[in-house]
Amino acid sequence: MAVPRLTASMALPVPRTAALAPAPASSSLSRRATRLLPVFEGLRRCTRLPGVSFATSSRAVRRGAVVCEAPETTTGLPDVSKATWQSLVMDSDVPVLVDFWAPWCGPCRMIEPTIVKLAKVYEGKLRCYKLNTDENPDITTQYGIRSIPTMMIFKNGEKKDAVIGAVPESTLIISIEKFVAR
Repeated sequence: MAVPRLTASMALPVPRTAALAPAPASSSLSRRATRLLPVFEGLRRCTRLPGVSFATSSRAVRRGAVVCEAPETTTGLPDVSKATWQSLVMDSDVPVLVDFWAPWCGPCRMIEPTIVKLAKVYEGKLRCYKLNTDENPDITTQYGIRSIPTMMIFKNGEKKDAVIGAVPESTLIISIEKFVAR
C-alpha cells in the first residue's frame, strides 16, 4: 500500500519537529526513510496507564498511547459542591449555569468545552459551574436529575430552565439569553 507524499502546500504548521529514530530492520518502518514528527509540550508517551490492566495497557502503548501531563488545561469550569452550593449558586447576584456531569460520561465531556466557551462569552453576566453527580447525590436528587449531562440555569436562587443532553451551542445560547441582562 503506497503512502501519499505531502507537498509543502499540504503540510500543516507544527511548533517543532524531531527526527524519528531509525526502526529495527525487522520493522515495517525500516523500508521508509527517516521522517520528521511533531513534538508537543505537555504530552508524553505512556508506558503504563494508571488503573488499567497490563494486557489493555500494553496494547494501548503499542498503539502509541499519549497522556496529557497538564490535565488542568483540559478543564475550564470551576467545581461546585454541597459545601459551596449556597454561596456560589443560590446567593449569586447574576444568573448561574450549572453543568450536572460525571467523569465517566462521554457526552458530558463533549459538551464541557462549549460551556467553557459560553462562560467566557457571557463573563460578568453569567457564572458557570460544574457539579459532579457522583460526588453530590443530595443536590442531584433535590433537582430531579435523571440524565446527564443536564445544564440548569438558576436566577435569584430559583431554578429557571434546564437543558438535557449534549445539545448544540445554539440551544444553550437560546436558554441563556432568556435570563441574562442585555
